[in-house]
Amino acid sequence: MTLRERAFSLWQATESRLDRAFGAGANPLRRLGAIAFLLFWAAAASGIYLYIFLDTSAAGAWRSVEAVSREQWPIGSVIRGLHRYASDALVVVMFAHLLREYLAGHARGFRWFSWISGVPLIVLLYASGIGGYWLVWDQLALFSATATAEWLDWIGMTSEPFARNFLSSEQVIDRLFTLFIFLHIGLPLALLAGMWVHVQRVSRPDSFPSRNLAAGTAIALVVLAAAWPVQSLPQANPAQVPATLALDWFYLFPHPVMYATSPGALWAMVTGAAVLLLVLPWLGRKSRLPVAVVSAGDCNGCGRCFADCPYSAIVLVPHTSKHLAPRMAEVQPALCAGCGICAGACPSSTPFRSSDAFASGIDMPGRKIAALRGELERALAALRAGPRVVVFGCDRAADVAAVRAADTAALSLICAGMLPPSFVEYALRNGADGVLVTGCADGACDYRFGQRWLEERFAGTREPHLRANVPRERLRVVWAGNGSLPELANCVASFRASLTERRPGDESIMRPKRALQASHAQP
Repeated sequence: MTLRERAFSLWQATESRLDRAFGAGANPLRRLGAIAFLLFWAAAASGIYLYIFLDTSAAGAWRSVEAVSREQWPIGSVIRGLHRYASDALVVVMFAHLLREYLAGHARGFRWFSWISGVPLIVLLYASGIGGYWLVWDQLALFSATATAEWLDWIGMTSEPFARNFLSSEQVIDRLFTLFIFLHIGLPLALLAGMWVHVQRVSRPDSFPSRNLAAGTAIALVVLAAAWPVQSLPQANPAQVPATLALDWFYLFPHPVMYATSPGALWAMVTGAAVLLLVLPWLGRKSRLPVAVVSAGDCNGCGRCFADCPYSAIVLVPHTSKHLAPRMAEVQPALCAGCGICAGACPSSTPFRSSDAFASGIDMPGRKIAALRGELERALAALRAGPRVVVFGCDRAADVAAVRAADTAALSLICAGMLPPSFVEYALRNGADGVLVTGCADGACDYRFGQRWLEERFAGTREPHLRANVPRERLRVVWAGNGSLPELANCVASFRASLTERRPGDESIMRPKRALQASHAQP
């Protein structure tokens, strides 16, 4: 196990602990991207309120900001604090999101576009935040503007040093302040556009957290803003040099770094970090993930795989055989995650097909649905005790092989969402007393929608659905997560105990067990 993988294991252990405290749906470590969107909108909304009362002149900016804090207390003070703390929290969440995605190995493969498109967002966020401090035009704003100008002057962006604009109060004209306003409005708009591009290669992006998580985040920000109000330093005066400055280290740390080293050194650090992030998807070797394959002769163009793909990797194109259907699915290999959720969505992925060897309309190489049927039949034939339980698991969660026993068959899929619902009925009709499905922690599917789609298929609200005549008491879904083998083993034991207490007649709708055909063992 590499250092990155060990670090991610520790991260997942922390996530699991927070799952027990908040539930996976409200676990902030699992919803970092959604929280980032929420914080952006909180900063934007509070910023619009502050802008309404801002005097956009160099002489009046400081007084107008102070008036919001003092004359509109407590509303104005809280909104100003909300703007500041939401912006600071956005930096923390952004870097936490970056770290998690890297540790999870999400910088490479089909996710490269999301990773690369996220790098400019770091620059835009910092430019937006640093520029926002200048609008207050206090001593801290003067320090930040001067330091930034000296940094830019090092590369000779203008014929005259830009830092000269801050040598005296007379040189800070309203036109310069208008530029500050323009930047602080334009850069956040560019950031929002970049965030939109960042999520374009995923379907149904998680752009807003759950209600409980959103409420908790909002309450925390408001309490923070009320308990520690944001206050300005004295009005900017180039003739005075303050003895100390209370820096916002989330945004303004580059300034002391530059003065401790040099503008050139800071440029080297920023450029080096950007280049490293940009080339990271191609550093080292990583085996190519298998992508889904469409069987044109078995695809009827229903579009279920298109609707269920979490990464928009499937498109519908004119069918190669017009007499079969007007359209068919086509996989875009560069976007395919190899999760197999599309195979679970295909209506032809049913084990009840009569042919010994069959092909699904869309399938995963090496993990074909026909092979899964053969594996299930062999596992059922090997069960000797009762009640007999079949466990379908997920490669990204707890290893279900650990619960395999004389009375328990265990089969693992790429993702739980790869399981066609008809396999539950097939297992019950062929000797199983119960079927248990497990996977990642609740609300934390590694492939985003595997859990959600499977639950909706079982509930009959999504196609292909589990037939209504399948006894639901013989089916149990347990989202145990990774590293939760004791919990999974306890769930299997509890499920088996409930099966022994099954009421007479529960099995009346089930067809008598038939002999398993050896010819079905392998397509």
